[in-house]
Amino acid sequence: MGRWEPDAQGRLGRAALELYLDPGYEQTTVADIAARAGVTERTFFRHFADKREVLFAGSAAFQQTVLSAIADHTEATTALAAAAAGMDAAAAFLQSSPDPTFARRRAAVIAANASLQERELLKLATVTSASASALVERGFDADDAAIAAEAAMAAFRIAFERWIASDEPLDLRELVAEGVARFRSLA
Repeated sequence: MGRWEPDAQGRLGRAALELYLDPGYEQTTVADIAARAGVTERTFFRHFADKREVLFAGSAAFQQTVLSAIADHTEATTALAAAAAGMDAAAAFLQSSPDPTFARRRAAVIAANASLQERELLKLATVTSASASALVERGFDADDAAIAAEAAMAAFRIAFERWIASDEPLDLRELVAEGVARFRSLA
């Protein structure tokens, strides 16, 4: 593909994921990704800071989806209900991917590399912290907001792991709701 073809960022993302799966993340260079996508390394760096960030390009949109849902869910009477609305929106965001295998393949790459696992945990911690702040802005107590944000994220993470591990199609939103309900029953 030539440089002039559209969607360079998308092509780079698809090429990187293919290469991260085979031959592997550590074995793949930016030059490999650019060549597979049919662009130059310079084009790669216009879209991504480094090869790791290809896997985390959607982080800002993911976080904004969560925070918008928390802010917009005005009928929530508890911090947990508002935080759960954020995780429900996150689940809908992931399920709306045009590539239904993307999340599973991305998770496999991350699971195979300790530095990527660390980056994923940092991303989730950032979303959790931002969620707690959004809950405080909504008027919830800071301690309640922190607990609710952590609980909702835990429910999301467990649901996500079940979702990508399943061989049959599952509804991630339902799994998140089940996780939040289980937290409520435990509390």
